[in-house]
Amino acid sequence: MSRRVVVTGVGLVSPVGIGTQANWKALTAGTSGIGPITRFDASQYSARIAGEVKGFDPLRFVDKKDVKKMDVFIQFALAASQFAVDDARLEVTDANADYVGVFIASGIGGFSTIEREHIELQKGGPRRISPFFIPASIINLAAGQVSIRFNARGPNLATCTACTASAHAIGESYEIIRRGDADVMIAGGSEAAITPMGVGGFAAMRALSTRNDEPARASRPFDQDRDGFVMGEGAGIVILEELETARRRGASVYAELVGYGLTSDAYHLTGQPEEAHGAVRAMGMALKKACINPAEVDYINAHGTSTPINDPTETLGVKTTFGEHAYKLAMSSTKSMTGHLLGAAGGLEAGITALAVKHQLAPPTINLDRPDPACDLDYVPHKARPMKIRYALSNSFGFGGTNGTLLMKRYEE
Repeated sequence: MSRRVVVTGVGLVSPVGIGTQANWKALTAGTSGIGPITRFDASQYSARIAGEVKGFDPLRFVDKKDVKKMDVFIQFALAASQFAVDDARLEVTDANADYVGVFIASGIGGFSTIEREHIELQKGGPRRISPFFIPASIINLAAGQVSIRFNARGPNLATCTACTASAHAIGESYEIIRRGDADVMIAGGSEAAITPMGVGGFAAMRALSTRNDEPARASRPFDQDRDGFVMGEGAGIVILEELETARRRGASVYAELVGYGLTSDAYHLTGQPEEAHGAVRAMGMALKKACINPAEVDYINAHGTSTPINDPTETLGVKTTFGEHAYKLAMSSTKSMTGHLLGAAGGLEAGITALAVKHQLAPPTINLDRPDPACDLDYVPHKARPMKIRYALSNSFGFGGTNGTLLMKRYEE
């Protein structure tokens, strides 16, 4: 059995907005969501900027009595899932609940809860630890809480594969629907790791931008003045649906998900091989599953982290995969505006890619003032571009050498 899978809903919470339309408006306007860290005193940190979600009120999405039972990453997941379900006009009933599943990833999970409870332990011993500590912080409880919220009784899964996690969640959900184990999947990822330990850990690796005096200009993928990524937070959830199920209920379709590739570099904990063989094989696998040739792809939402290693390596991978066509397609990094949402990046960017296909509009790469000579493709600098997008890729690469690529197509009957 192999069934067609379409995207019928998108829910986004990110540093540039709360809600899908707010995100799309900001992204297509080239608006940065990066600013000084306000969650804690970062004055002693080398990196003092991040992409925080602004104005998020959990009580819009969670009962007051339940807020303390959920880390912020779970709250973000519930919010984005609510946006996506509403956008898809999806109703989960006793008749279909067994075939509606949830697959929500995170790279880190409940960091703020872990840090807070450790402080309580140090202050007063084990009796000070909250009984909600474990269910508030473990990674699969985002999927668990969303499943409970919507009575989705199908597959209930989570994955933790670093910055590829939610791309894997969406790709595996695609496979679950294709093989008939579910008709609908609420899929994506969530992250809330802008905490003292989260920022401190990445800063200790010298992975973060220290352009503290110009936060809106700090995330600059493919630019020769880039100096590291900027941490972001939020959630990106899509509703994936078997095509005939979507048709029967009259659902609107953003795009069709037609390919998925996943590979390992088997090379290094945090680095990528210079020849980008893992990324090349992931993109090639997605194209092969869709039975299309590389020259048919019009747009790529790049992983594009704004790090010295990733950007030229991903560029080389695209050139290796697409040959001369690499210079004809458009590729942009929306991380230039949102920062890097770690395990939620692939979910956010899959949602953005679906929107790009639907609206035939490529969002820009901002801050691309002086392109790195090794990054010589068309990165849609500064301004969004109306263009024909029939096929679009979304790339995600993570620590441990784990790679994921999603391929979407403009929906055609």
